[in-house]
Amino acid sequence: MTKTFEPEKLKQFAKTVFEQYGFNANDSGTIASSLVDADMRGIASHGMQRLGMYVRKLNHGDILPDRHGTILKETASSVLIDGEHGMGQLIASQATHLAITKASQTGISVVSVRNSNHFGAAGYYVRQISRAGLIGISMTNTNPLTVPTHAKDAFLGSNPIAFGMPTETDDFVFDAATSTVSFGKFEVLMQRHQAVPGDWAIDETGAVTHDPGKLVANMQHPKRLGGVLPLGGLDETNAGYKGYGLTLLVEILTGVLAQGPLSVDMGSGQRGISHFFLALDPKLFGEPLAIKTRLSDLLNRLRALPPLTDAQPVLVPGDPEIASYRRHQTAGISLEDETITVLNTIANSLHLDAQQFEF
Repeated sequence: MTKTFEPEKLKQFAKTVFEQYGFNANDSGTIASSLVDADMRGIASHGMQRLGMYVRKLNHGDILPDRHGTILKETASSVLIDGEHGMGQLIASQATHLAITKASQTGISVVSVRNSNHFGAAGYYVRQISRAGLIGISMTNTNPLTVPTHAKDAFLGSNPIAFGMPTETDDFVFDAATSTVSFGKFEVLMQRHQAVPGDWAIDETGAVTHDPGKLVANMQHPKRLGGVLPLGGLDETNAGYKGYGLTLLVEILTGVLAQGPLSVDMGSGQRGISHFFLALDPKLFGEPLAIKTRLSDLLNRLRALPPLTDAQPVLVPGDPEIASYRRHQTAGISLEDETITVLNTIANSLHLDAQQFEF
């Protein structure tokens, strides 16, 4: 069962929760906006259902509300930030702002971050870079989730890559984990009492499992057992080694470059997620408007391709999220009963009036 909420009601609730944990009003609004934006775009795995995880981390001291990161090294086109275990959305937003500022001045910039936390959906940051007229890339490593090809247990993170670029209409945004799916997708399937629809994960024996609860339980085990497969799936038959390579590439550009904990070491008790942000000004290569028009033409030609069936038109990455955002502007956001229960529990623990937010 689900219940529908006005986006602003959810945003106000999340903002109030973070204010109760010591975040100022502006920072609380930034975090709340990122969560609701994910739900608006149909990315429930990174939306309000994530609030419970953030509250647990705040309660355990894994996230420190009063930290905004420190610049360790800086040049005209690069920055290295120590996130000081602050809130991921705040550290990532600061990094994105620096990337935009420097790329606007020099044409290109890279910002590397260590000792941060889960920053939500990677596409949230490249969308900001794109809106500044720049091309953007964001990446992050995560707690161990992905099983390398021929291995038995998780070692790398879900390690998403997001790419954003301006078009004549909406920003073009590609945002995807380099594992088959993110961990949150399994949590959402559990809430909906649905089986895993594809060969996304293996259990502790190395066998493919379609039980989302099994995967979630195994990832909560002190020694993570089994895990999620890389893009392409099990072994080499469907090119899973390519997904493994992409996951490793993200690990290198995040944990290695920032000199923070690797995904596997986070599973052994080390703290600190690493991020990577790149901003590129297209004017380095030509007239930005002409490049924007050229990209728009490419995407429209793809959408105009004859589909296999009339029921499934050809889309480009980001189209479903744009349609979802527009739909939720009028229809509201639907949350699962389990998520609503978690939000009620949070409200009660903080002595907030849940009815005020219509839970």
